[in-house]
Amino acid sequence: MAQQKADIGLIGLAVMGQNLVLNMNDHGYTVAVFNRTVSKVDDFMAGPAKNTHVIGSHTLQEFFQNLKKPRKVMMMVKAGDPVDELIEECLPFLEKGDIVIDGGNSHYPDTERRTQMLKAKGILYIGTGISGGEEGARHGPSIMPGGNPDAWTAVKPIFQGIAAKAEEDGLPCCDWVGDGGAGHYVKMVHNGIEYGDMQLISEAYSLLRNLLGCSISEIQAIFSEWNKGVLNSFLIEITAQIFAHKDADGSPLIDKILDVAGQKGTGKWTGISALDLGIPVSLIAESVFARCLSSLKDERLQAEKVYSKPATTFTGDKKQFIEDVRQALYASKIISYTQGFMLMRAAAKEMKWKLNYGSIALMWRAGCIIRSRFLNDIKKAYDRKPDLPSLLFDDYFRKEIAGAEAGWRRVVSQAALNGISTPCFSTGLAFFDGYRSGQLPANLIQALRDFFGAHTYERVDKPRGQFFHTNWTGTGGNVTSSTYNV
Repeated sequence: MAQQKADIGLIGLAVMGQNLVLNMNDHGYTVAVFNRTVSKVDDFMAGPAKNTHVIGSHTLQEFFQNLKKPRKVMMMVKAGDPVDELIEECLPFLEKGDIVIDGGNSHYPDTERRTQMLKAKGILYIGTGISGGEEGARHGPSIMPGGNPDAWTAVKPIFQGIAAKAEEDGLPCCDWVGDGGAGHYVKMVHNGIEYGDMQLISEAYSLLRNLLGCSISEIQAIFSEWNKGVLNSFLIEITAQIFAHKDADGSPLIDKILDVAGQKGTGKWTGISALDLGIPVSLIAESVFARCLSSLKDERLQAEKVYSKPATTFTGDKKQFIEDVRQALYASKIISYTQGFMLMRAAAKEMKWKLNYGSIALMWRAGCIIRSRFLNDIKKAYDRKPDLPSLLFDDYFRKEIAGAEAGWRRVVSQAALNGISTPCFSTGLAFFDGYRSGQLPANLIQALRDFFGAHTYERVDKPRGQFFHTNWTGTGGNVTSSTYNV
């Protein structure tokens, strides 16, 4: 009797790959698997995949023979060159109409390139962001697919079947994002927002610990309470769990962890893209720099000996300040997401993608690391106005910022006066103050640029698009031209 053919194949049996396979199996799909280190296939088949419909393969040829046509091949390998190398190895076995899926954290320009390269060969390519870690992969991740739209119909039932389902309405946290690298771009921004969220939470913890002198058990109770309101989210929830965890000696484990944060690059990519597109994604960028600063541990220890810090004193209402910190965290979170959606909007215009921002918010409601109640409010904002240029123009978020602003300012002020670093609280407030200012001091910047480099400037009393240059040290007056480069 001929062996049953697989509905989909997966190459790369690290933790994420294994859990996705088991998730697919749970939803009734037969999955063929392969790994370059073939012993991993045998270990998987004898262990987690025992008594499942998973089909193990020891060679690429056997792997492709085990797949139904048109073949659907998912790659879960390290981003970069390994993806290109694996595609090249698979090409001899692929036929027109087959579908190749990259489920790793690939940089979106690579996905753009691969989509076009395989399209020329008649092969459909999908680059999909997957968020939720190993737990999400096993029981329901957030999935953000993009690439060749002709492939979506074939993979949609599988992807939406294994994706997380939102508690509010049961909808899958997966939908088609857009052409080319759109899926991986949205996942990149998701990760950038994740960087911002974690830094903001850490700054709140620092203020509660270092300014108010709260114990770890008090901070645990504070975050547990915060998780019942507008800050309800996976990251706030697990932060409370972290504070509750004890080391072997009974002391809080958090106090034993070295204050040096790692990173894998997606936050940096978000910052670089923001600079390329000219979008002030300052909070996410600052969260990346905060991790960079944390890595300078030895230098920080030396600097601590050289520079004395202000005496940490807080004499106000402790309960009110805890509420102020909550408001600062909430307002800064609104700014972070505002900047992230501004960036996606600019990228969509540049890349000619048709992104549905409400749909993106829906995809992040469950399964992913930044899942939160807050995302429902973002979805509603884009339901009210799909072409909303900024969340800060939505009535709901305008009222939320207005309600949090006073506490936010008190927190940033107290942090500065007491020498406590709050880079993301501070840059979030600076962005807000700049964004809502009709007049900024950039007129002086333009005058300086024109003085030393004849870069020209526009005038408030003339139509936009007319550029002027002044002979600042002579008597030549102004020269008007619409051909000057700014």
